[in-house]
Amino acid sequence: MTDNKEKDAGRGNRFTGCRDSGFSPAHWTAGGILLLLLFWEFASLLRGSELLLPGPLPVLRRFIRLIGSGRFLLSLAESGLRVFWGMAISVPLGIMAGAAAGLNRRAGSLLRPLFQVISATPVMSVILIAFLWFGQERTPVFTAFLMIFPVTAAAVIAGLSSLDPKLKELFAVYRISRKERFWSLYLPGIAPFILGSLRGCLSLCWKVVVAAEVLIQPRRALGTGMQAAKAQLETAELFAWTAGTVIAAALSQALLGLLLNRLQRRRRNR
Repeated sequence: MTDNKEKDAGRGNRFTGCRDSGFSPAHWTAGGILLLLLFWEFASLLRGSELLLPGPLPVLRRFIRLIGSGRFLLSLAESGLRVFWGMAISVPLGIMAGAAAGLNRRAGSLLRPLFQVISATPVMSVILIAFLWFGQERTPVFTAFLMIFPVTAAAVIAGLSSLDPKLKELFAVYRISRKERFWSLYLPGIAPFILGSLRGCLSLCWKVVVAAEVLIQPRRALGTGMQAAKAQLETAELFAWTAGTVIAAALSQALLGLLLNRLQRRRRNR
C-alpha cells in the first residue's frame, strides 16, 4: 500500500510539474488581450458605424497620430503630475489620520463623521465645489486627495485592529518605548495593509483626476483632450485618448508593483 501511495504521489508530482511547466502567465495575458481586441472588432462591425464605435485599427492610427503631435505627451505629463501630487498628499495624511483613529478611541470617534461624509459625497459634487475654491489646475488634485484619503486611513485602521491584543499587552507590561512599539509592533502590522491599498489607490487616483479634468477642462490634460474629441464627434480620437490613459495608468501600476516588491524583498532579507 505504501509503495502504491508513493507511486501515486510521484505521478501527481509529475502531473503537477507538467501543468506548471506548460503554464505561462504572459501567454495567457496576451491571449486575453487578443480576445478583447477581437470582441472589440466584432462589436464595431456589428454596430456598423465608426462614429458610434470605431474598430481597433482606426483608434490605433489616431493614437499614433496623437503621440506624434506632442499634444498628448504634454497632456499626459500634466495629468501624471496631478496624479503624483494627489497620491503624495493623500497617502501620508491618510496614514496619520488612520493611525490617530486606530490608536485613540476619542480621535476615532472624532474623525469617523469626516470619513463617512467624504466617502458618501458624490465625486461630481466634490469636483464642482472644489472648482469654486481652487480653479481649474488644482481641482483634480484636491478631488483625488478627498477620494484617496479615507481609503488609506481605512487601511491603516484595519491594520491596527488586526494586531494581537496579547502582543499589545506584552509591550505595555514590559514598558517598551513608543519608538520601539512603532518599529516592532505597529509598522509591521499596518505595512501589508498600506502596501495592499496603494495599487487600488493609484488606479482610483487616475480615474478621479481624469474625471475632474473632463468636467473642469484644464489647459493641458488627458480629460480635456477627451472632452474636445467628444465635442467634435471624433470618436476614434476619444478612444485614442482613453486608450492612452489606460496604458499610462497600467504602466504606473506596474512600476509601483515593482517598487513594492523590491521593498518587500529588502524587508525579508534583513
